[in-house]
Amino acid sequence: MNNVKYTIGMDFGSDSVRALIVNTVTGEELATAVHYYARWKEGKYCVPSESQFRQHPLDYVEGIEATIKSVVAQVSEDVVNNIVGIGVDTTGSTPVAVDKTGTPLALLEGFEENPNAMFVLWKDHTGIKEADEINALCAKWDIDYSKYEGGIYSSEWFWSKILHISRADKAVHEAAYSWVEHCDWVPFLLTGGDDVTQMKRSRCAAGHKALWHESFGGLPPNDFFVALDPVLDGLTDRLFKDTYTSDVSVGTLSEEWTNRLGLPANVEVAVGAFDCHMGAVGVNIEPYHLTKVMGTSTCDIVVTPMQDEEHLVKGICGQVDGSVIPGMLGLEAGQSAFGDIYAWYERLIAWPIKELIGGTNLISEEVKAQLVEEALGNILPKLSEAAAKEPIGASGELALDWMNGRRTPDANQNLKGVISGINLGSTSPKVFRALVEASCFGAKKIADRFVEEGIAINGVIAIGGISKKSDLVMQIMADVLDAPIKVAKSEQACALGASVFGAVAAGVHANTEAAMDAMASPFEKVYEPIQENVEAYKKVYNDYSELCVAMENHIMKK
Repeated sequence: MNNVKYTIGMDFGSDSVRALIVNTVTGEELATAVHYYARWKEGKYCVPSESQFRQHPLDYVEGIEATIKSVVAQVSEDVVNNIVGIGVDTTGSTPVAVDKTGTPLALLEGFEENPNAMFVLWKDHTGIKEADEINALCAKWDIDYSKYEGGIYSSEWFWSKILHISRADKAVHEAAYSWVEHCDWVPFLLTGGDDVTQMKRSRCAAGHKALWHESFGGLPPNDFFVALDPVLDGLTDRLFKDTYTSDVSVGTLSEEWTNRLGLPANVEVAVGAFDCHMGAVGVNIEPYHLTKVMGTSTCDIVVTPMQDEEHLVKGICGQVDGSVIPGMLGLEAGQSAFGDIYAWYERLIAWPIKELIGGTNLISEEVKAQLVEEALGNILPKLSEAAAKEPIGASGELALDWMNGRRTPDANQNLKGVISGINLGSTSPKVFRALVEASCFGAKKIADRFVEEGIAINGVIAIGGISKKSDLVMQIMADVLDAPIKVAKSEQACALGASVFGAVAAGVHANTEAAMDAMASPFEKVYEPIQENVEAYKKVYNDYSELCVAMENHIMKK
């Protein structure tokens, strides 16, 4: 009989959820599955021009069932019978309004098609005005409750979104007993939770996005939120005081979900956290190493030993004891758009292709669909191939990577992207190269801020789809950062990190460090900086920095 234990890691991304079965002794990934959110794929409940991005809870529920059933079907009965834990990571901050049972309002009668009753995705920026108000209040309050979150509160975060929805939708406000993060709701759902006051809240989510800190005694007091807007009066009493690190079990899988998923009884479900933090665990992050999760946006994670007196790093997405590894300080930064920039440019170029092929009557609909799919699938690879042949800085084309605002350093979602230096010789590959360079310059701004604030960066690790797929992006990143970048072998580093916590919560490993040593992904490739390029990028980076200042001054004067 097999005495090896296995865990499942679940990674809820922006457009899909992935599940992974992992051997807790060797870290071998036995099975994986992906489910794309059906409603999200159709563009439902989103208004990109207004920065509104919402996701229906049914997309998540369907994803849980589809992916776990799929991975279970891929392994032997012996493996299934020895699955002992589940870990969960999600995007964030992605909160939703719930009733007292912890049920998202969009699952209740009358709210099924109301975007305000759904999960407010991390990149939803409808709360920009509310974020500005929170920052203004923090600046004049006796205690600056934003100081452990980089000193600037973002529209991407918990309270900005709650306040915006509460003001915009009276019906949702009145029906909402509480609000919960996506990473808190999934473990609660899986364990059969029916009382939101008993929900175990993630230290990671609360500390980085919800103004929670131990030195405050939890969340800011009610009078702070009443001063912000009386619409929030009493809400903190229905939220939480205590938070938990992800090595803690929420409970065991409920009988309903045990039967639905075909899993054994008594599977432990770990406290959830955000994807980037668990991704860092999935690659065995070391102190003072920058782990870059490179996807539609980026999230940059650093861990340091806890000091007697915590040094505050300004302009980042917070620093939280235990948000990555229990007992260590986790620091988060990132870019609001990374792969999203390349996807936007692809859509821009693809429009005439779709229109011209789609509008012809000379070929069948089936052939049209095949031609469009083939053309779209080749746009970014061909652009990358051509852009790699362009010189650094192309022909003077220069871009800013603020297409979705700026997350860090110094959050400001009012900012916009820029493409400058265009001339009659500018081509699609030249502009694309400028966009790639800009996204890497934005990454350097983050690394520079950590160093300026006294946080050494002794190494760089990359995970996520772009790190595996784009030699162009990764080489430019290494050159701009002037540092070797190690790329994780695992295709699912975030889900792997979640499975690590599932193993600790189930008692297979004594602590997170032991589980990481046994289960974390090795590295498969290293991008070394090319010194000739490093020097050439310094001048373009200076030009980028000057453009940043000019654009920010222009926007903020409006």
